[in-house]
Amino acid sequence: MSASSSSGGVTVRYVGGPTALLEIAGVRLLTDPTFDPPGDYPIGERKLVKTAGAALTPEEIGPVDAVLLSHDHHPDNLDRAGRAYTAGAPLVLSTAAARERLGGTVRALADGEQLTLPRPDGGTLTVTGVPAQHGPDGTEHLVGEVTGFVLSGAGLPTVYVSGDNASLDVVRAIAERFGPFDVALLFAGGAQTPLLGDAYLTLPSDRAAEAAGLLGARQVVPLHFEHWGHFTQGSDSLVEAFRRAGIEDRLRLLKPGERIEL
Repeated sequence: MSASSSSGGVTVRYVGGPTALLEIAGVRLLTDPTFDPPGDYPIGERKLVKTAGAALTPEEIGPVDAVLLSHDHHPDNLDRAGRAYTAGAPLVLSTAAARERLGGTVRALADGEQLTLPRPDGGTLTVTGVPAQHGPDGTEHLVGEVTGFVLSGAGLPTVYVSGDNASLDVVRAIAERFGPFDVALLFAGGAQTPLLGDAYLTLPSDRAAEAAGLLGARQVVPLHFEHWGHFTQGSDSLVEAFRRAGIEDRLRLLKPGERIEL
């Protein structure tokens, strides 16, 4: 696939954390629903600390055609209110593990598997499952199963939604299979927790900039880089990293609640 000169663009509205509302050719998609207020959220014997709430409520977002859920087992990617929203969604695309745990309308989308969603104009939007690695090599048994997504269609931009991925090798493989991309939504923030010590669970800023280059992404919208205490890098370091890489013009850094048409 290659980046296309599209007759329709992509609209992204940043809700907060990993959550964004995407509209492509009339199809509405929501990434990793999180709506709970700030506070402590247990995860096993540890806890994650949320520092800011969502900019929009589930009611303000309204119905969507599908939820793109990178994984269900961490509260910073799917919280209590997010689970309630997901339970009412007509379709949730995620991992096989999420399908087993959540049931309902959750459908596992394996690597390379495709699903088409109808567009109001009579065409279709294709969602393809792609890998994501939520930590260094060999830690999958600790961090759990995660997935990413590629969105494409005739006359539409090609969009990559990374999910919680920390591996540039994964990005490189996706770029070779599907790139270049018109838009990349990269989960960044350089997340670290005691589970893996100094290892990153998501892309730090310099790797996010490198990923943008590998993907050939014309425009990059960072997600999941703020609003939680386990992120080690934020908006300032993203701006600096993209500047050092000479691609600061590609960075679209949104404020919570902000909407942009790409």
